[in-house]
Amino acid sequence: MDSQSRLELYDRPSYNYAMKVTALLPDQLVQEVQGFAKGKNLTESLVKALSEWNQQQKIKDLKKSVHSHPLSFSKGFTAHRVRAHNR
Repeated sequence: MDSQSRLELYDRPSYNYAMKVTALLPDQLVQEVQGFAKGKNLTESLVKALSEWNQQQKIKDLKKSVHSHPLSFSKGFTAHRVRAHNR
């Protein structure tokens, strides 16, 4: 792969503001991530894995928030009234 092709790889909307990172990761961890993520290359596999992990953390935070401040319906709420309003 020539240098121009490598540059084009990162010239996508998802990599517009990419951060180049040097990290020491255990080989087995990297192999497992690549196996599960099935990315075209290591970068794509890591982006997929980190994005999914990030989404899971956001869900955990949302669950904690809902648990500490449960959702409640307003007075007079009925599903029939909402359906009628939305039509």
